[in-house]
Amino acid sequence: MAGGPPPLPTRSLTPNSPSRPKTPGGGKSGSKGSTEFASILDGLKSTYAQKIKPLEQAYSFDQFHSPYLTDVDIEAKPMVLIIGGYSTGKSTFVKHLLDKEYPGMHIGPEPTTDRFVAVMNGSEERIIPGNAAGVSGDLPFGAIQKFGAQFLQKFQVSLVNSVVLENLTLIDTPGILSGEKQRIGRSYDFTAVVEFFAQRADRILLLFDAHKLDISDEFSEAIHALKGNDEKIRIVLNKADAVSGQQLLRVYGAMMWSLGKVLQTPEVTRVFIGSFWDGPPGCPDLADLLATEQKDLLNDLRTLPRNAIVRRINEIVKRTRMAKVHALIVSHLRNEMPGFFGKKDKQDGLIANLESEFMKLERLHGLVPGDFPDPDKFRETLSMFKIERFPKMDKKMMAMCDEALSVDFPKLMHQYPQSQPQIAAAERNPFEAATGSPGAGGYPSADGASEELWIYDQIDRKKFVEQFRAVTGPDGKVSGATARPLLEATGVETSQLAKVWRLADWTKDGYLDMDEFVVAMHLCNIVNKGWAQLPEVLPPTLKPQRKV
Repeated sequence: MAGGPPPLPTRSLTPNSPSRPKTPGGGKSGSKGSTEFASILDGLKSTYAQKIKPLEQAYSFDQFHSPYLTDVDIEAKPMVLIIGGYSTGKSTFVKHLLDKEYPGMHIGPEPTTDRFVAVMNGSEERIIPGNAAGVSGDLPFGAIQKFGAQFLQKFQVSLVNSVVLENLTLIDTPGILSGEKQRIGRSYDFTAVVEFFAQRADRILLLFDAHKLDISDEFSEAIHALKGNDEKIRIVLNKADAVSGQQLLRVYGAMMWSLGKVLQTPEVTRVFIGSFWDGPPGCPDLADLLATEQKDLLNDLRTLPRNAIVRRINEIVKRTRMAKVHALIVSHLRNEMPGFFGKKDKQDGLIANLESEFMKLERLHGLVPGDFPDPDKFRETLSMFKIERFPKMDKKMMAMCDEALSVDFPKLMHQYPQSQPQIAAAERNPFEAATGSPGAGGYPSADGASEELWIYDQIDRKKFVEQFRAVTGPDGKVSGATARPLLEATGVETSQLAKVWRLADWTKDGYLDMDEFVVAMHLCNIVNKGWAQLPEVLPPTLKPQRKV
């Protein structure tokens, strides 16, 4: 489907090679049966499907924790989940990032967003209703069908043509109200849905309004549902420009005190102070502080696509450990069941004394209390099953799971380099040494050329983005050696390519990020089709004004 999520940036082990597994046997490293893959993402998908998912299916992991992962889930772009009370500025924050409204957006002081909205990139701006999104094989939302038809009516995908969404997916959520009124109005389990998206999100933003810091019961439950995702959470104190500096200090202290009671953790959570809207700050004295804090938050979001693969490995490793502990619990309870008589009484006794059974498993397998699920939630789900129908411990499946943790995942991490080397200033243009003087020409364009040539948003980027994603490096950039064949394939002469690189590499680091690569290919198009001469200085309008 057009506008669907592109794959995560991966480092190909063999540039431009097809994605195919290689048979083991030639190398010294790796265990028997291990496989090398053309990309880290292929390795992740294969390892999960062959070694983790069978264990999950055997012991009904999806019923107790979260639905099985699909290839689309693993390939999905980084996801940012935005949670907060009503009128805390969640939708305005999304609008601020995109510099436009998404289809179906409503902003107002009253509760306006009454549904979960996945804001994704698409060439055609439109809305995909929840039921259609749930059955679409191109979208990573197939698992939401578990929440039923009532929730699907409160979910939608809004496609927006935005450069920001080329790298991210934003999840806007309904505002949380205080009191019983909102609970009565919910036709689905709000906390369970939040927990589902939190498990799949790469960043979770908790928005608070500087004028109302109360944390309702439902908001408190939603925050508790984020347990286990602490490293993803960022706190945003929004609308901070409407108070004075002295008031802001007191508001900040009050918010941290309230959060401390809910989060119940000694660690200090990172808090960003800002006012994410397009108007001038209400308190000019705080302008510099707010600008610095907002820049820090946007920089934090900007790193998400760059580190997406590492986070995806981290999440699947965490899921694998959960699946292994789950299998140990279920198989242990299965072994405690009698062969013929008294099964119901025994099951009731095991369920009632889950904590003591967890302690037995701690001693038997060297686990720690933090490895186990919440006993009350586990007990509630387990009561719907007949324990004797679960399979006994499958040692082969457990061995495959252990192999994934000890061999496959470490190998994938080893294949992922930490950073790309710094290039000397004299070597940052791969075409410079072979050129004479670059072609002449100036901006504006040659006679008859449209001004649209020099506007980034007017570029047909789809083909260029696909080319870039096929060769991108670990930092979301391509080197001159990698980009050179693609640029030379355009047929532009070397002297002009040297100028193209000099114009497109505006960061002057010897690499091209996605925006710079798109501009380089666009400039080659201009030269090839004779639309205009290359300018001496890149027009500012050819640099995208993306916040993230």
